[in-house]
Amino acid sequence: MIKIKFTVNSEEREIVTEPTRTLLSILREELGLTGTKEGCGKGECGACTVIMDGKPVPSCLVLACQLDGCEITTIEGLSENGNLDPLQKAFIEEGAVQCGFCIPGMIMSAKALLMRNPSPTEDEIKEAISGNLCRCTGYTKIVKAIEKAAKMIIHHG
Repeated sequence: MIKIKFTVNSEEREIVTEPTRTLLSILREELGLTGTKEGCGKGECGACTVIMDGKPVPSCLVLACQLDGCEITTIEGLSENGNLDPLQKAFIEEGAVQCGFCIPGMIMSAKALLMRNPSPTEDEIKEAISGNLCRCTGYTKIVKAIEKAAKMIIHHG
């Protein structure tokens, strides 16, 4: 067992756990943050994507022993004071959500993109979400939603 301190959605956390436990498991089972979904468990589908120290990562591949001192943002951490993040609003407005299973990870990959590049091209958007698989859509509405969110962020801050 190891003791780790890390930040999740701007809240400091300290837990004692097995060093090989996954971040996905900690988020869902220990912290009750169930917005992050488990898809393949192998880092291939993107459903469990969170932002770790500013970069999108598959939380099913991050081990507890790697978390000490890290900053994690999950889908639950995007809204502020009950207001949805522009990405969340745009996904709803553009009808980019179908079953919803992949959407938290998709939004987190898009958020990481917009954090480092607030004005991405369509190709940059496609590359940023290339690790996120969606079986319900043709990705067109998802790309449009990310483009719309980028414009919302630029025009409204």
